[in-house]
Amino acid sequence: MNRRSFVAAASTAALYSTWLGLARAAQAGFPSRPLHLIVPLAPGGGTDAVSRLVAIEMGKILGQAVVVENRSGGSGTIGMMAVVRADPDGYTLLTGTPSLSIDPSLRHDMKFDPLKDLQPVSLFSKVPYVLVSAKKLGDITISQLIEKAKAAPKSITVASPGVGSGGHLAAELFQLMAGVEFTHIPYKGSGPAMNDLRGGRVDILFGTTPAVAQSIRAGSLHPLGISSTQRSRILPEVPTIAESGVPGYSTYSWYGAWVPAHTPRDVIEKLNAAIRKALESPKVKQAIELDGGEPEPTTPEAAGRFLKAEIDKWHDVIARAGIKPQ
Repeated sequence: MNRRSFVAAASTAALYSTWLGLARAAQAGFPSRPLHLIVPLAPGGGTDAVSRLVAIEMGKILGQAVVVENRSGGSGTIGMMAVVRADPDGYTLLTGTPSLSIDPSLRHDMKFDPLKDLQPVSLFSKVPYVLVSAKKLGDITISQLIEKAKAAPKSITVASPGVGSGGHLAAELFQLMAGVEFTHIPYKGSGPAMNDLRGGRVDILFGTTPAVAQSIRAGSLHPLGISSTQRSRILPEVPTIAESGVPGYSTYSWYGAWVPAHTPRDVIEKLNAAIRKALESPKVKQAIELDGGEPEPTTPEAAGRFLKAEIDKWHDVIARAGIKPQ
């Protein structure tokens, strides 16, 4: 190596060493400014509520505010892409939802790979769906619903907030496992779907516990079963779908935190510890449980395995149900 090459190599090594030292110093002092938690949906609703609860507690634990930003649009794509493109320094997080596991199989315009372009931090919570029916069907059971659907295929109408929504795919999974066919009626949002169900214009719907619990208590909707593996604390009288005629049936809506790919491991571990501690807070735990959810603190690895399993599950359901990519 000549002198010029040696000097250049030494300079490069020195610069790298300086950068590495600064990066480690920055990580050691993480966080030194407010963090941003991007919610890819409009304000209001379960995703926003859980995100804000966790963000407040995380801020107390980390000593820096965790600012919740709602960036809706493009069925969540705008908010998700904002995190994918953010600096991988731990200061920008995404509230992940089932869209991360559904969209790869359903959207032609998916611009990123959730398994490659994002890194998991932890889940926040899981929320089961409740299969509810219009009052016109009476106090029908799941076994009776299946019998009715088999006797007259496609005669039962199932509403959903839209094609590819969690409620839609919960219904598709039910049909595949129960061996029945419903007629899917997609709406633009859960509000119109719920209104038509209460009005008896459609027959059934899979809604999350916070979305349907009040209507069940008011007697305007009839609960047939819940999608969790165990009965809900807030609806203990509602049997699980698995125990009611569809063995093995289980699916949830869920929330969790993801960061851009290449975020340093020690930063992820610090964020994970803060989330886990936040979910242990009695205030956060109680709020999640009162909405029918289950706090679900995980390691980053467990959250990653969960997302991969969900992607595989919904890819199979979408293919078998013949749902066309949008």
